[in-house]
Amino acid sequence: MPVRREDGNFSYRLISFSAKKIEMEKTIKKSSLKVSENGLEKKTSSKRLEVLKTYKIYIGGQFPRTESGRYYQPENAAGKKLANVCLSSRKDFRDAVLKARAAVGDWSSRAAFNRSQILYRMAEMLEGRKAQFIEELILQDGTKAKAEKEVNLAIDRLIYYAGWCDKFQQLFSAVNPVATSHFNFSVPEPTGVVSIIAPQVDSLLGLVSVIAPVIAGGNTCIVLASETKPLCGVTFAEVLNSSDLPGGVVNILTGKPAELTSWFVDHMDVNATIYCEKDSETKKIIREKSATNLKRITFYDKINWTTEEGQSPYFIMDTQEIKTTWHPVENIASAGGGY
Repeated sequence: MPVRREDGNFSYRLISFSAKKIEMEKTIKKSSLKVSENGLEKKTSSKRLEVLKTYKIYIGGQFPRTESGRYYQPENAAGKKLANVCLSSRKDFRDAVLKARAAVGDWSSRAAFNRSQILYRMAEMLEGRKAQFIEELILQDGTKAKAEKEVNLAIDRLIYYAGWCDKFQQLFSAVNPVATSHFNFSVPEPTGVVSIIAPQVDSLLGLVSVIAPVIAGGNTCIVLASETKPLCGVTFAEVLNSSDLPGGVVNILTGKPAELTSWFVDHMDVNATIYCEKDSETKKIIREKSATNLKRITFYDKINWTTEEGQSPYFIMDTQEIKTTWHPVENIASAGGGY
């Protein structure tokens, strides 16, 4: 700026703006605004946005998303969202029935000892992922002690039915006395395709307890896992997928029993239905719709799956048919012989 000298002439000199610069820096520091490269305000957050896992359904040894494109987010008692879970549709169930029917022939004709090996392998794989199942059960409002107990019981239950695969036929078959010249005997045979609405409370143990006897007897099944506690159901499908179990033997869907129960019972290619809840209106629907093709229906509404009553070879027989064979034999007696 110009400055007047003593002789009356003007001269120019620079004045320091350091004081003004310091004042401006203080003003900027007081502002909480942060500007990103694109000129927009950028705020940092200390809380990370959690990425919820998407739990798919299990059909024919694969993990597709539901064809409906729908999903829901179950919450625990604390209001925490647990996952993105598929809302299965009628079409998903029909696809599962096709896969289950295609798998019946191979699975039912396998040696009982081979089925026993596969169930035992399922127990081994479940044992190896015990920590994950305990964590999921705790997320679904279980205590650590209760979760550990439920996982251990589920493992032991698979081993229990693995032991029965090649023994129940001996226990429940019979040679029958007849008055004619025939050798008459009765043996259990698999019913075929079984639809199951699994227990809603015991999301892991209940699921294992209804699946194991069905497949131990040579049947295939489509299971609707717990609506409010579905995590263990789909994770158990991952166990099945790594246990040498052929695709289609077990198919696991997630969703609302209110939407799917009628289709589980109404389908003409389903031979039996198992229902594990106490809703009387649903039971009425099952009884009525099962009559269309004379399905065998079974209600497990009074079973405590955590006790000894939760396992029995009689559960295997609930999805078995008895085949009786008459074979002619020569009648050898003192009065003469002949057919």
